[in-house]
This record gives sequence, C-alpha cells and structure tokens, in this order.
Amino acid sequence: MGFASISVKAIRVDVTETQEVRDAVNSALDTFGRIDVLINNAGYGSLGAIEEVRDEAIRYHFETNVFGALNVTRAVLPHLRQQRSGHILNLSSVAGMVAFGGTGIYSGTKFALEGLSEALAKETAPLGIKVTIVEPGAFRTDFNGLTERKRGRRQPSLALPEQEIDDYASTSGEFLNWARDVDGKQPGNPDKTAEAMIQAIESDNPPLRLALGEDSVNAISDKIESVKAELNTWKQVSLSTGFEGAEVGAIGG
Repeated sequence: MGFASISVKAIRVDVTETQEVRDAVNSALDTFGRIDVLINNAGYGSLGAIEEVRDEAIRYHFETNVFGALNVTRAVLPHLRQQRSGHILNLSSVAGMVAFGGTGIYSGTKFALEGLSEALAKETAPLGIKVTIVEPGAFRTDFNGLTERKRGRRQPSLALPEQEIDDYASTSGEFLNWARDVDGKQPGNPDKTAEAMIQAIESDNPPLRLALGEDSVNAISDKIESVKAELNTWKQVSLSTGFEGAEVGAIGG
C-alpha cells in the first residue's frame, strides 16, 4: 500500500501578533492555494487558585488562548467564506466545560473559546464552514511537563503559582497534587486523539463538541446532569422573574 506525497511548510508565528498571523496565512495561501482546515492548537496553561496566579500570567493566558485563536480564525475566515467551505477545530479542554478548583484561569480562557466557537458555528454554517470544539481530558503529552520541570530539563507550557496559599490546600492544592501524580501516566493516547480529529474532519456531520477520553466524557456528563438538576430545583424562582402576560420567544429567534 503506497502513501501519497505530502507537502509541508513550517512557519514560526506568534499567534498574539496580528500581523505575523496574517503574513503566515498569506504565505500558506501562496504555497498551497487554499486552506481547508484550521486547527487552533496554540495554548498556554496554568494551575493554582485564582488568587495565586500573577496578573501578568492571567493576561498572557487570555492573549494566547483566546485572542491568539481569534487572530488566526479572523485571518482565515475571509478565505473560507470565499470558497464556501472549510473546517475550524478549536482545541479547548474538558476544563472548557467543567471548571475545577485550581484551573480557574485556564478554564476561563477555554470557556471563552467555547462561547466564541459556539457562536461562530452558527454564523458560518450557512456558508459551508464547519466548527468543532475539541475537549481532551488528561492525555500523555508534555503539556504540563511537571516531571521534566522538576528535573530542570524543559520549560513547559504550564504556569504554576510562585507561592501557594495554605487556605486553598484542600481545593486547588489537591488538584495540583493530582496533576503531579498523573504526569507521565495520563490515560489519553495523543496518536488516537489525532485519529479522532481526522475522523471528525472527514465526517459529513461533524460534532460541535468532541470530548476525547473517558475522563472527559464522564466529567462533562456529570456536569450536564448537575446543571439540569439545579435548573429544575430553582425553576420556579427562575420563572417568577418575568412580567405578567409577557410573551416568551426563543433566544436569538
């Protein structure tokens, strides 16, 4: 069985720099003539209680994870609109659907990315452009690199608090301990992640959200059930806040 030849062009780009992104997109178009799939994978992470994370680290997280993805998406969209086709995959996380104590800043960026992606999917569907939000659980990559950080071998894409606050030891502190324990033993297989993403790209009806890993599926399922239960518990209070006799229509309809 033979393999088709593949042309590759690597371009170093800072996704937070708008002009660099535009130049990279134009370079890709000059080389290949079109763009069919955009995968926004550049990301930066953090662990620690919200109070523990430095201001500059918070801003850098949002610049990379949110505005960086926006920069690339907005640079590519005119070309996808012109050809009336394309698929955008935004790499979120299980933490983009479920916030854990100790992931507040990271989850904040991924929740923002999910909201943007969900709206984008509705805006571009009539134009033939598909959007998928990828939500991996714990996968065995060097993203957190806590073991390698300890050995002084590399600088991972994950920020840790410079000083932990004792009052958060049982919440964010426990999550940080879990991240250290699972590092290098995560259940998710990165190769199978790529296969799942390719399957979504090749599908005629790809999902808006693609949870990857049993841990992600379980956590998101539990979140959905929790939200439904709380919504039902407080339903009468929620419904009591409208004007008498006001007509209720679907939001956005």
